Amino acid sequence: MTTTYTNDSTNSDAVLFVALELGWEKWRLAFGTGLGNKSRQKTIAARNLRSLSREVQRAKKAFGLPDDARVFTCYEAGRDGFWIHRYLLDAGIENHVVDSASIEVNRRA
Repeated sequence: MTTTYTNDSTNSDAVLFVALELGWEKWRLAFGTGLGNKSRQKTIAARNLRSLSREVQRAKKAFGLPDDARVFTCYEAGRDGFWIHRYLLDAGIENHVVDSASIEVNRRA
């Protein structure tokens, strides 16, 4: 079943946001176009860059974004280090690596 999402962006401001959860065996991807819009989630094999690129293109299509829409990604710095950051930048994707120590969490639990 294919789900189509709506996007009210023009080509100049069309943006796809992607959050990456980088596990040892799988990567979870969450795609969105902004607050209040439904997200799209997919799981791929870890370190499968071909699948990552394919899912980005599929998400653009699902959200009705143009092929040249800007893509912003982020992931938590961890075992995969910065090789993925360099790959994303080389692919024309704007990426931010988040330091886990800078994420506020409730430590009481």
